[in-house]
Amino acid sequence: MQSPATAPKSAGLRNYAIVTAAYWGFTLTDGALRMLVLFTFFKLGYSPFTLAFLFLLYEAAGILANMIGGWLAARYGIKRMLVIGLTTQILGFLTLSAMQPGWTSAFLVTWVVLAQGICGVAKDLTKTASKSAIKLTEAEAKGQGEGRLFKWVAWFTGSKNAMKGFGFFLGGVLLEAFGFSPALWLMSGALGLILAGVVLSLPALQGKAKASKSARELFGKSRGVNLLALARIGLFGARDVWFVVGVPVFLYANGWTFPMVGAFLALWTIGYGVVQAAAPAVVRRSPDGLSREVPAARLWSFLLLLVPAGLTAILALDLARPDLVLVVGLCLFGMIFAVNSSVHSYLILAYAGSEKAAEDVGFYYAANALGRFLGTLLSGLLYQFGGLTACLIGSTVMLLTCWLATQALPRER
Repeated sequence: MQSPATAPKSAGLRNYAIVTAAYWGFTLTDGALRMLVLFTFFKLGYSPFTLAFLFLLYEAAGILANMIGGWLAARYGIKRMLVIGLTTQILGFLTLSAMQPGWTSAFLVTWVVLAQGICGVAKDLTKTASKSAIKLTEAEAKGQGEGRLFKWVAWFTGSKNAMKGFGFFLGGVLLEAFGFSPALWLMSGALGLILAGVVLSLPALQGKAKASKSARELFGKSRGVNLLALARIGLFGARDVWFVVGVPVFLYANGWTFPMVGAFLALWTIGYGVVQAAAPAVVRRSPDGLSREVPAARLWSFLLLLVPAGLTAILALDLARPDLVLVVGLCLFGMIFAVNSSVHSYLILAYAGSEKAAEDVGFYYAANALGRFLGTLLSGLLYQFGGLTACLIGSTVMLLTCWLATQALPRER
């Protein structure tokens, strides 16, 4: 029989496991979706900019979805927002599955962009609810200081990205084995099972709190949250400006097949997730949760800045196998990026106010979505007009913004 002292801890661990498992399933299908859309429309002959355009509303929708999702999670509880996010993703998949290649190009692109927008809302509602739940479940489990929170955040984000990598591979397999629409129907059914599990197992009012009553209150974040949000825009913009369109198209143009590209992106993302989960072993933790972690954010963002800058210089030498140079550079970028992302994901929860943690997290991930939006847009534009070199220069500039923002991060709450 459980003692009263261990009951809250067991409940917190259980709730953390439920939220993590649900988000794993969601992320697996979300990664598969990206490969389904990218490869299908590349085979139809669309330009790099059009490929990027297909994902723009997906990313743009996340900006508003994160902000509103954080407010709604504080007002109505995390479970309700997680259910809404999963349901919205199923709706997006079913809408996208109705696409017909025989439609006119303009109508086809519009339909896919709108369906992707629905999936973008779903992704960020689910992510905001899930990551807000970590702080609450860690408190329920009566974790010991900031070390426990850092470990939980790192494991959640790292394992999530590993699942996204498997999703990239899954998308290629499903497209090859079943085709575009049947693959989406299968993923919708899998999400339906996950949705049922969340409804039946997660506490009804988890995370419900007093929400902001005005836009001024909603946007009135602390200095730490604001600066971290700016750094996040630069960090994720720097990744997507060459990862979304530039890398897969460049590799394909250098003789790689679709399965080879999909497998590499899957392995890269899985490896990135493993490093992310291991970040607490790399970054020393402090008793106050900030005095060592903030300098770590500054150091690792500077190290990351050097990678695209160095790749730009090396690729300018016109080597015989630029694709192999890119692969090595991308692996190094992924390892350093993973540590940066994990530290940032921890810091937002360290800076977030306890009463409105969901709102602070939503604001921060709205900035994350803005970075992805800018990176996706520039990935298509820069690659079309300047090739991979232009994408790498764009990544370097964005990382400079990230590094400068981390220099001003406060080392106390």
